This record gives sequence, C-alpha cells and structure tokens, in this order.
Amino acid sequence: MFDYSLAHWATFFTAAVLLNLSPGPDMAFILGQTAKRGVQSGFSAVKWIGAAYLIWLGIQALRSKGTNMSVNDQVSPKGLMKIFKQGVLVAVLNPKVAIFFLAFLPQFVEAGAGSVSAQLFLHGSLIIVVAALVEPPLILIGGKLTGFLSNNTQVSRWMDRGLGALFVGLGIKLATSDRI
Repeated sequence: MFDYSLAHWATFFTAAVLLNLSPGPDMAFILGQTAKRGVQSGFSAVKWIGAAYLIWLGIQALRSKGTNMSVNDQVSPKGLMKIFKQGVLVAVLNPKVAIFFLAFLPQFVEAGAGSVSAQLFLHGSLIIVVAALVEPPLILIGGKLTGFLSNNTQVSRWMDRGLGALFVGLGIKLATSDRI
C-alpha cells in the first residue's frame, strides 16, 4: 500500500512546502456530470475545474501589484487560544480551502498505490504535518522581516509572482495529466 516513487514524494513535499510558504457553483456541475455520465466523469470534472482554478489563482497572483505590509502596532493583544480558534474558524468556513484541496490532492493519487480515499487522506494529513513544521519558523522569520517589508511593495509583488507561477504550473500539470 502507498507504493510511491522518490519523484512523487519530492514533487509532493516541494509543493506542500511552497504552498505553506505562501500567504489564496463548482459542486453542482461536478454532481451533475457524475449523475449523467458516472463517477469517472465526475472525477474528470473535478480535475478540469481544479486545473482551471489553480491557473486562475496563479494568474491573479502574477497580476498582483503587491500590497503594503505595514504592521499596525495599535492591535490589542489576544490570547493564543482565541487566535487559534479564529484561525480554525476561518479555515473551516472558507470554501476556497476545500476547493483548493479538491484541485491539488488528486494529482498525487496513483493507480495501484492504494484506495483513492486512503491516498487523499494520507496526502491531506501530510499537508497538515508540513504546515505544522513550516509555519512556526515562518512566523518567527516574518516577525524579523516586518521592518523590511512594511513599505516594500516590490518584494510583495515578486512573492505573489512566485506563488502565481507555482499555481499556473500545478494547474497545467493537472490539466495535462493522463489520470482520470
């Protein structure tokens, strides 16, 4: 079970780390396609919608003019648990998160490597593990870079372009994949 190549893991973990380094009506169509033409057609619809969504996210990031990343020192301190709860609530209630994972994870499912749901669960869980390892150092580094980034839209623009290129590349990879 879960017989993957080194290239598979290298691609997955590189993408997972890069995704964690970045700061970004389909369902009716998917269900309709599945009901009319079967499960494979539904997965194909997810693949194409996912590819289009990743490319759209990439283009939006590439077109971004950067943002002012100045910090408001007047923010009142909040308890860590309250901040954690707010973060969980934002993630759970954001439909883009689910759509993104539906677009991102299927490209790492391999025939013969185990059940599709088990593979999706494995890769989804590993994204969480990668986030738990990558994000705390990012917070510390971000705190150190606050002064540098506060008025530098050029850096913000290039960060958006890098993320945009990643999304466009993943969307194209998904669209050109022979799977499903």
